[in-house]
Amino acid sequence: MSKTFDAIVVGARCAGSPTAMLLARKGYRVLLVDRATFPSDTLSTHVVHPVAAAALARWGLLDRLLATGLPPIDTYSFDFGAFKLSGSPGTPELPPAYCPRRIVLDKLLRDAAEEAGAEVREDFSVEGLLTEQGSVVGIRGRSKKTGATVEERATVVVGADGRASVVAGAVKAERYHERAPLLQPYYAYWSGLPMNGRFETYILPQRGFAAAPTHDGLTMVVGGWPVSEYEANRNDVEGNFDKVLQQVPGFYERTRQARRETRYVGTSTPNFFRKPFGPGWALVGDAGYLKDPITAQGINDAFRDAQACAAAIDESLSGAKPYDVAMDEYQRARDAKVLPMYDFTCGLASLQPPPPEVQQLFGAIAGNASAMDRFVQMNAGTISPAEFFAPDSVAAMTGVRAAA
Repeated sequence: MSKTFDAIVVGARCAGSPTAMLLARKGYRVLLVDRATFPSDTLSTHVVHPVAAAALARWGLLDRLLATGLPPIDTYSFDFGAFKLSGSPGTPELPPAYCPRRIVLDKLLRDAAEEAGAEVREDFSVEGLLTEQGSVVGIRGRSKKTGATVEERATVVVGADGRASVVAGAVKAERYHERAPLLQPYYAYWSGLPMNGRFETYILPQRGFAAAPTHDGLTMVVGGWPVSEYEANRNDVEGNFDKVLQQVPGFYERTRQARRETRYVGTSTPNFFRKPFGPGWALVGDAGYLKDPITAQGINDAFRDAQACAAAIDESLSGAKPYDVAMDEYQRARDAKVLPMYDFTCGLASLQPPPPEVQQLFGAIAGNASAMDRFVQMNAGTISPAEFFAPDSVAAMTGVRAAA
């Protein structure tokens, strides 16, 4: 027998489970569905920058994650060849960064949603949305276990189902600020490659790679080349990735003492914003906003959207604000917050050299601990690129003020 919920959340990973959890903690009737079963993996560079780690702490989940044996990351380093920048990605008020396997993190988040009171259905595929008078009023889906098709109704249906969102597709959510895929990344896990609390990034001509410690003594190594080289390199990803690592002899020697435990996997990523709401529906995480993973901001974005979207839905359901007003504020705040990082990320993903003035800035701050911290914090999303590159910020870091 079908039920009526306050909210149905489609997708139970880093955006959907927190959204469902936060709404359930407010006392709302929430249904959370996902076509996967948990624990299960998904393509993801899975860095949890300090701002996202702080969200886990705020939700009472960080200690639970750390109990799984996840090592902290307190230093990010960026090797540009001619110079290196390294520093702290967080602040004294924020926890360090982490790089959890998604098989661990997603299960933890899914369980937290259920513990909060959400009804969770795994192995459940959403086949379409129910609409009445132009408004979404529920979902139609199928349980893989029973094969039965069911319909469930809700005041709002939240699409947290990623870049190929069924919800976004069904409502034809408007896309804007679109850019084509830029980078073809791949990653694999290595054993015997200790990182000692560091997240290392190496910037090379038309290439780049990074490494971060994760669960079970493993290290994630991720890197790639322009998407225009996909066809040329697709038949020998391992060999071409090895050539990338060889361009940094010190790191390559470390890999020769280590062991790659998995094959390389990856996919290119389009860059776009989607309008994240309409009559009876909303979008969070990659379903509403997607960009290249080179800055590893996906989990930051998912947690921020979950918090903000759940708050907006609460304002609407409680009667504090009309739905359109609350959700319009959610969209405006999201776009204002992420657009500088979106532009910065697309610039990095082009794998083109930074403009000369930016290269000069990076070279000028090398060795300046406080300035390097700000550079690292900008890459981690702790501060905005707009804030980092502001004239007063540049002047403070370099001691040189721009001519009036």
